[in-house]
Amino acid sequence: MRHIAALLAATLLAAPALSQGGGPYQVEGGRTYSSLQDAVNAIGGGTGTIRIAPGRYRDCAVQEAGRIAFVAEPGKVVFDGAICEGKATLVLRGKGAKVDGIVFTRTFVPDGNGAGIRIETGNLEVVNTMFVDGQCGILSAEDPSSTISVDKTTFARLGKHPDGTGAHALYIGNYGGLRVTRSRFEQGTGGHYVKSRAPRVEIVDNSFDDSRGHTTNYMIDLSNGAAGRIADNSFVQGPDKENYSTMIAVAAEGVHHSSRGLVVENNRASLAPTFKESTTFVGDWAKDGVTVRGNILAPRIKEYATR
Repeated sequence: MRHIAALLAATLLAAPALSQGGGPYQVEGGRTYSSLQDAVNAIGGGTGTIRIAPGRYRDCAVQEAGRIAFVAEPGKVVFDGAICEGKATLVLRGKGAKVDGIVFTRTFVPDGNGAGIRIETGNLEVVNTMFVDGQCGILSAEDPSSTISVDKTTFARLGKHPDGTGAHALYIGNYGGLRVTRSRFEQGTGGHYVKSRAPRVEIVDNSFDDSRGHTTNYMIDLSNGAAGRIADNSFVQGPDKENYSTMIAVAAEGVHHSSRGLVVENNRASLAPTFKESTTFVGDWAKDGVTVRGNILAPRIKEYATR
């Protein structure tokens, strides 16, 4: 999308606007730091906010404790290519974190799982953020006691690296729950747009535009089943698919969670003009009572099929 390219170009040209104290990372009380890790360490096991000055950064950090908000003016801060622990720009394993207004780009690592955010423990809230031109946007470990929410966020040109390694735009392991709202997924370069092993999901009012994707797979993959709601989203199935048979997959990797409470409703799905095959909107491997209703589907999209 042209707006993504224009935003990145404008931001990448900007140098960090340093606070009066000298560093671009400011915590409560006005203290500033020249490295993101120093700012994270200053908060430690407490609760605090790191406000980031506009600019482009080759910096990363690991949060070991506490609750930290990483906040920027939307679109004015880019973290470009820096990776901590061979995992991500932000590696989060404290009690909780919020990421607001940051652009993450060129997050590549040799094993294909480079991410803007690697969440390992604790709750995570992401809002007004962009993940573009990398492998994963957000990648999680397992924390069944915590939840992840994503709102007003863009995932674009994520998936496989040209060398063939890569993962998924948003990949959530066995977390307690996943909520994705008012977000955009587009131009994938392989894998799934959303892959989740959480037992409960809410995926509402998002755009999944695969018309310019390459070798992509499912739009949404609830790998082990899930309850919850997928509603009011728009989907465009693109022509360059690794797997074109299904748009939303339920328990394709085995049933670990019941999908009896899953409702897929009031979505719109269409096909890109160059997509010549037929497809299924919801493919159900669980066979335990998924409700599919009220969806508006283009010709050649079957609403539901068991697998």
